[in-house]
Amino acid sequence: MQPFSYSSPADPRVAMAEAAVPGAEVLAGGTDMMQLMKEGQRSPRHVVDINGLPYRGIAVTAEGIRIGALTRLSEAAEDQALRQGWPVVVEALEASASPQVRNLATMGGNLLQRTRCLYFRDWATPCNKRQPGSGCPALDGQNRNNAVFGGSDRCIATHASDLAVALVALDTLVLTEGPNGPRRLPLADLHRLPGDSPQVETVLQPGELITALVIPASAAARRSRYLKLRDRASFEWALVSAAAGIDLDTGGNIREARLAVGGVGTKPWRLPRIEQALIGARLSPEALRPVAELAGEGARPRNGNAFKVELMKRAIVRALLAAGEVT
Repeated sequence: MQPFSYSSPADPRVAMAEAAVPGAEVLAGGTDMMQLMKEGQRSPRHVVDINGLPYRGIAVTAEGIRIGALTRLSEAAEDQALRQGWPVVVEALEASASPQVRNLATMGGNLLQRTRCLYFRDWATPCNKRQPGSGCPALDGQNRNNAVFGGSDRCIATHASDLAVALVALDTLVLTEGPNGPRRLPLADLHRLPGDSPQVETVLQPGELITALVIPASAAARRSRYLKLRDRASFEWALVSAAAGIDLDTGGNIREARLAVGGVGTKPWRLPRIEQALIGARLSPEALRPVAELAGEGARPRNGNAFKVELMKRAIVRALLAAGEVT
């Protein structure tokens, strides 16, 4: 780990100004950042600890539920209002990392964690995210865990957050403050596709901080589930995940659907075409499977991850059926 200076400002304006200085990085929970610093993959000259800022807490509002960015994952997972009105979010939180990590990691920080692509994490190999222009060995190398959607010839790394998948499905807003004032961003617009600049992962500006998340209330949010398929039962990243929420009419047909998948995209991947195609469908395997086939459109699998396309289709059906069981 390289030497760095450290500050812990109590004034948000000071924190934003310090974070905007080139070479500075923000510390929240630090569960991802500290690991990368120890490995030498991140070497900030100055660390701005924002844990003293007033960005914590959970409150039900007229919009839905507002969660401060510094709220710990474990705090959110235990919140009764969130459990009752937005169960898909709680299930995504409980599927994330380990209890020890969830006690420290923050809601805002989780959205900004770096990819788990093995080439990004291996300092000895090239990686365009880590060193622009050095190449992407995953394209023709070990790419079992990499993305089939949203990639480019510069990068096919998947986004790692379980939480982000659930939040994207529910049209969550990200509230930020920065040197240019506050913003309200759809979470779906926060993360950038890699394109020619995979090292630029979000639309956040220098010094801009996530302050809170606002998750709208809806019938589909109340009847929602999160399914995570992985190689081992705990502390493992998703091969494929699916966040599904549905609203049913009096006849048991789908009136509204919310659907996003993880483990397959370079950012949390919403499936609006399938959401539209599900309207009016019966909640049965026979009716859902043909619609789930649409999920494979536009996929660009590599030699080691083509299995994800079929696995994703099956996960979508399972997640939708599970959402139908929520009362």
